[in-house]
Amino acid sequence: LGLALYASSLFAASSAAFLYHDYCIIGAGPSGLQAAYFLQRASRDYVVFERSHAPGSFFALYPRHRKLISINKRYTGKSNSEFNLRHDWNSLLSHDRRLLFRRYSRDFFPDADTMVRYLEDFASLLKLRVQYNTAIVHVTLERDRQAWNGHYFLLTDQDRQNYKCSSLLVATGTWVPNVVNFPGSEYVEGYETVSINPEDFAGQTVLILGRGNSAFETAENILGVTNFIHMVSRSRVRLSWATHYVGDLRAINNGLLDTYQLKSLDGLLEGNLEDLAIVKDKKGKLHITLRFYLENRNTSAGIDSITLPQDELDNFATRAPYDRVIRCLGWKFDFSVYNSSLRMMPGKGDKKKYPQIKPSYESRGTRGLFVLGTASHSVDFRKSAGGFIHGFRYTTRAVHRLLENRHHGVPWPSTVYPITQLTNSIIKRVNEASGLYQMFSVLADIILLRENATAFEYLEEYPVGVLAELEMQTGKKGPNELFVILMEYGRNFSGADKDVFYYNRAVGEAQHAWQSNFLHPVIYFYKRLPTEREMRLRPPDWPLPRPDAIHHIVEDFLTDWTAPNAHILPLRRFLENCLSTDLRNFFAESCFLFAFTRQKLPPFCRQGYVRMQGLMGSEGLWRHAVEAGLLEDYTLTDFLGNRPPDSHEESQDQLLRDHVIPVRPLQHLVNAKDE
Repeated sequence: LGLALYASSLFAASSAAFLYHDYCIIGAGPSGLQAAYFLQRASRDYVVFERSHAPGSFFALYPRHRKLISINKRYTGKSNSEFNLRHDWNSLLSHDRRLLFRRYSRDFFPDADTMVRYLEDFASLLKLRVQYNTAIVHVTLERDRQAWNGHYFLLTDQDRQNYKCSSLLVATGTWVPNVVNFPGSEYVEGYETVSINPEDFAGQTVLILGRGNSAFETAENILGVTNFIHMVSRSRVRLSWATHYVGDLRAINNGLLDTYQLKSLDGLLEGNLEDLAIVKDKKGKLHITLRFYLENRNTSAGIDSITLPQDELDNFATRAPYDRVIRCLGWKFDFSVYNSSLRMMPGKGDKKKYPQIKPSYESRGTRGLFVLGTASHSVDFRKSAGGFIHGFRYTTRAVHRLLENRHHGVPWPSTVYPITQLTNSIIKRVNEASGLYQMFSVLADIILLRENATAFEYLEEYPVGVLAELEMQTGKKGPNELFVILMEYGRNFSGADKDVFYYNRAVGEAQHAWQSNFLHPVIYFYKRLPTEREMRLRPPDWPLPRPDAIHHIVEDFLTDWTAPNAHILPLRRFLENCLSTDLRNFFAESCFLFAFTRQKLPPFCRQGYVRMQGLMGSEGLWRHAVEAGLLEDYTLTDFLGNRPPDSHEESQDQLLRDHVIPVRPLQHLVNAKDE
């Protein structure tokens, strides 16, 4: 009995040693704080673990030269807050208008210290539950059938305090520097530690390893003081304006391209970094050679015995010695803290720096483990903005909505409208929605047709990669027919080798909308929900399987898709063809006529006029419609002329005014009865 009691007390003590929360978030960077905000608004039990003393510790060090490349466009000419977020790449989503980044900086490319201050305010003003100075050093699983996902997540911090969670949200970003090991790599300085004082490079010759924004940012800082700068990487330079990917080289950092192409000593080279070797001479100069030259050399021999490429090819490009070599190869995800039971595996190829996740942002190896923020960029790597604040603020919200449905029975937010509002709803969203605009080809608006297509249910910003799982992921009844609204670039417009400034690059006519190159709305129509097999077998680079019908709204120079003839009319006719119905708006006179001449009234008449709904007429509105040619004038004014009416005629005229006008509902004067 004593042994049993002792074992029971040990078990109770071990259980008490684990601090439990429904949701654990690792990392208080932008994505971690964004997830915390949504959980707090939903009154969920959560905690955020942050290894530093303040949120956003990555931005306290990076970028090294303190200039962000995320734009802060304070003025757009619009007052619509959702539209303005399209051009605000730094703000997180919240209900607090004080937490818009434009209130923190006037700079178009803000300083990184401003981002640190913004994230501190976001956490403090919203009273988010962040546990600072807590570094999670180990994560493993505990199997339990009673748990939400069949297991709990057990976390241990640097002080050996243990935590237990039902769902784990990893928001640590990618912060481990990418390092390439080759002979002589010990002479290479890392981007994370290299001096940022240009005077330290005065009169020096520098080689930079890498071809991304950190490499060009470093070069830009020392461009005016060095003898020359060479930059080497395995791939050619990719310009963001050509690829339409914000993670590629931005114009703010590309000064080296000018000095290279204008023959001012600087230059770019392509080569496999793993084939390189660096040899240091007696004067401290660094010589570039190839690894295979060192394979059979006598290690005890001096540098003079080492074969250099210029010994065989006297015009070898990097034959001049360098004073410094700087590594700027970006970062990768830290897999070290995750036990093998979680099966957190790196991706393949260019995505190996990210963990493998599903299009729902859930780990492929462990149910209930979601990856947020920059580390989730494998879903849309080199395609959309999911690795950056202006993209993952929306994907984080999508993950929250998935969790709300899965664990708390809260369906995906939606709104039901009568079918007559279908065109207006789509036009409104494509003109102002920021999530669709930033996460193009990744997040989509879903329109589910209801009640024999007399109504529809509108879901915003759903991850299109899990469209086949719509019913399970959203809690919505599977539709018979649906529309999917995406924003897309032209199929062959983006690429490192593309000339995006060629003559006639834009399309202006609706009949050629399918050839649009710039970002524009695309509407897919399906008679049934695509299956998982169809999603897997969809054409390369297509976000969705082949639809039953598809419509491109022609690109617009102002990204303003409200032109009646170029944008709205073709869209309405496409929708009418899909639904086999008439989506036009009508005046009461037309509906009255249709009631006597047609077997089936248009939806607008059935849902408005027949139900005695609509805009009640007044003499001013009615007269405006007559003068605009939208209605015929049925009054007796012209017949009676200016004759002074007798008492009988005056009473008749008064009766006409009192009776005829009020029963003429004018429904949406902006729509003519034949449009």
